Amino acid sequence: MQMNDRDELYVVTGVSGRTGSAAAQALIKAGKRVRVVIRDASKEAIWSRRGAEVVLADFTDVEALSRAFSGSYGAYVISPPQYSSDILFEQADAMARNIAEAVAISQLQKVVALSSIGADKPKRTGWIAMNRGLETYLSRTEIPVSFLRAAYFMENWGPLVQAAGHGELPSFLAPLERKIPMIATDDIGRIAAEALCEDWAKVRILELEGPARYSPMDVANCVSRALSKSIVPAGLPTSDWPQALSGAGFSAAALTGFTEMTKGLNSGHISFAEDSGFDRRAGTISLDAVISAMVK
Repeated sequence: MQMNDRDELYVVTGVSGRTGSAAAQALIKAGKRVRVVIRDASKEAIWSRRGAEVVLADFTDVEALSRAFSGSYGAYVISPPQYSSDILFEQADAMARNIAEAVAISQLQKVVALSSIGADKPKRTGWIAMNRGLETYLSRTEIPVSFLRAAYFMENWGPLVQAAGHGELPSFLAPLERKIPMIATDDIGRIAAEALCEDWAKVRILELEGPARYSPMDVANCVSRALSKSIVPAGLPTSDWPQALSGAGFSAAALTGFTEMTKGLNSGHISFAEDSGFDRRAGTISLDAVISAMVK
């Protein structure tokens, strides 16, 4: 990561999540001034000890969010989905509008925003439609924005890995042998921090994936190595998905969005276009490393 002037302050939202925390820590490690935005005051001491400035703000409060962004050189923004809400898509749209308004008011010089593979598609993407909305509103600000269209998170396998103790790894993804792009969230955070320290004009798209592509069969093999026992993947029929997700706290709307998104991944509707011409960046963290950490 290229070092910039110490006086340049960077803001990071979503530090209670994986990519936001990783981005903030990468910037701090690189010697940057960092301001983190939190909603829970009990997290303030953690980030103060790490050397960050801390501000309290909520995405429902444009004025507070504008103050959090003010005086900074750039920001990494994540719009957190409210999966327990029956109006999660409406809430995501409102937060995206608020983020864009706060970015414009505070006159940020640049923004890096977490998006997703499939955000280029206008229909049949489920949850990813929320990322598309964020891209739409931020693109209208005319401020340089980098959208990180990240592949499937390796950490999405966490709950399924925990259920693999009886020899089978449940999988929503199918076919079981088909490899798709996946990426570790720590890689996303690191790349976000690096991107934030770069200069560019207008809107740019960065497509993010890991060092290799993986199938559910590959995931099962990683779990087998981590547990030192044979684990095989087992595809879950769509009719079983509501029961399999019953403990996740999803609202009916969130479950519908998950189903549409996962069907889109399985059909290939949601994918990276090999000829997109966008900047493709690869992480370095392997699926084996992520699965081993889950098992431990």
